[in-house]
Amino acid sequence: MSEASSETNQIPFSQPIIQLENVSVSYRLPSERIGTFKEYAIRKLQRKIKITKFWALTDISLQINRGEVFGLIGNNGAGKSTMLKVISKVLKPTKGRVVVYGKIAPLLELGAGFHPELSGRENVFLNGALLGYSRSEMESVFDEIVEFSELEQFINAPVRTYSSGMFARLGFAVATAHVPEILILDEILSVGDEAFQRKCNHRMKNFQQAGTTVLMVSHALDMLEGMCNRIAWIDHGKIQGVGEPQEVIEAYRGENL
Repeated sequence: MSEASSETNQIPFSQPIIQLENVSVSYRLPSERIGTFKEYAIRKLQRKIKITKFWALTDISLQINRGEVFGLIGNNGAGKSTMLKVISKVLKPTKGRVVVYGKIAPLLELGAGFHPELSGRENVFLNGALLGYSRSEMESVFDEIVEFSELEQFINAPVRTYSSGMFARLGFAVATAHVPEILILDEILSVGDEAFQRKCNHRMKNFQQAGTTVLMVSHALDMLEGMCNRIAWIDHGKIQGVGEPQEVIEAYRGENL
């Protein structure tokens, strides 16, 4: 694995590498179900579409320090994935400001960026390019990617033939072949067998020692408690608590018994 950039290494571990300042995200949604695009177009021309505004995040302020493993918990629809997308610059906040120092390796969705008709080998280079790495940089770590993903027998097969676990293994191996400055994981470690999860956990601990900041969402609360330095609990787009993993998880469980 290659090293993180010297610019990020100059940021002290006690300093924030991710800052969210009063961040809010809203979506405009039709107030009633529309079955087809034709029906939508007709209603739009007739000005009969009623739009409601839904706030996925409301006034979020948060700082995450360099080298932290930071967890996000909450029920489905609480706003966790929206927050990851805002930090990854996939989504622009409606209000507020997001400041990120360093290069992000986001694993927001299984197989995101993979072309189903291309082989695993071809997708390694495609995914690497999407993450900002040159072909020569990917060639230097290709063998290690294949070995870590345990896909030696399938690397030349189209990824449409892969299971969700194989997608996860290859995606994780590509995103972490170079030591990332910021690694974002959305439920990615819940896929795969226990042995592969242990490999991922070991790699992330090595990243943390190298200064990588890991931001992760998972419903596996025991895993988060054992891995994270801090955890934030989000509910209906608002932060309900931030702090020591055990305390935040106990409060969350108390509200969801």
